[in-house]
Amino acid sequence: MSAETPIRIGVQVQPQHASYEKIRETVLRLEELGVDIAFNWDHFFPLSGDPDGLHFEAWTMLGAWAEQTERIEFGTLVNCNSYRNADLQADMARTLDHISAKGGTGRFIFGTGAGWFQRDYDEYGYEFGTAGSRLRALADALPRIEARWAKLNPAPTRKIPVMIGGKGEQKTLRIVAQHADIWHSFVEPDEVAHKLDVLARWGDEVGRDVSEIVVSNELGRGRTVEDAEAFHAAGVRLFTIGISGPDYDLERVRRWIAWRDAQNG
Repeated sequence: MSAETPIRIGVQVQPQHASYEKIRETVLRLEELGVDIAFNWDHFFPLSGDPDGLHFEAWTMLGAWAEQTERIEFGTLVNCNSYRNADLQADMARTLDHISAKGGTGRFIFGTGAGWFQRDYDEYGYEFGTAGSRLRALADALPRIEARWAKLNPAPTRKIPVMIGGKGEQKTLRIVAQHADIWHSFVEPDEVAHKLDVLARWGDEVGRDVSEIVVSNELGRGRTVEDAEAFHAAGVRLFTIGISGPDYDLERVRRWIAWRDAQNG
C-alpha cells in the first residue's frame, strides 16, 4: 500500500433498533459530513441489544441509498455469500452500480464474506454447515460473480471493487489475494504486518501483486488517535466506524473525519 494513498473513512450504519426513516436521515447526514463510504450489514436480526428488536434487510436498502445519495460510496460490510445465488449477487451489484452512477461511474462496493451468524441461517432456512464449507462456497462464488459481470448487458460502469472481510490465514487470505480490491479485518495494529506478510505469500502463489489491495480495519469504540496512527503506519488506509440505532450518534464520526482531513492535508 502506497504511503500516498489517502485515508478514507467508512461508517457502518447498523440497521438495528431504528426506524427506516432514521436510517435514511443518517445516511444523508453522513454524506453531508464528508464520509467516504456508507455501509450496512447483512443480517436478519440485531447483533446487540434486544435480539428481536427493529431490523431491516441489507440489499433492499442499498437500492434506496444508491438513489438518495450523490457522492458517497456504499455497500455492505459485509454481504453473506450464503444467502443468495452467486450470479444473482453479481446482477444485483451491477444494478446498484448503475442506479448510483447518475451520469458518471457507479459508487457501489461489493463487500462479501463467508457468513457466521447461525441464527440468520436457522431462522431463514439456510444450511449453516461449517466455517470451512462456507469459505469453500465463497471461493466458488467469486469466479462466478466475476464471470457474470463480464456477461451482463449493460456491463457495470466500472470495475466494481470487491471487499472481502476476514483474517483467516489458510483460506480467507488466499481468497483475498485472488479476488479482493479491499481487505477488511478487525485485527490489532501489531497484527497487521504479519497478516500482510501472509497475504503477500498467497499473492506469490496465485500470481498477483497484493500491494494494490487497500487495507481496511475497524476503528471501534475506545480506539485512540495513537491506535489509528499505528494502523496507518502498518498500512491501513480505510478505517470503518460502526454506529447503531436508535439514535446513530455521529459525534465520534465527526472526530475521525477531522483526523482524516488533518492527515490527508
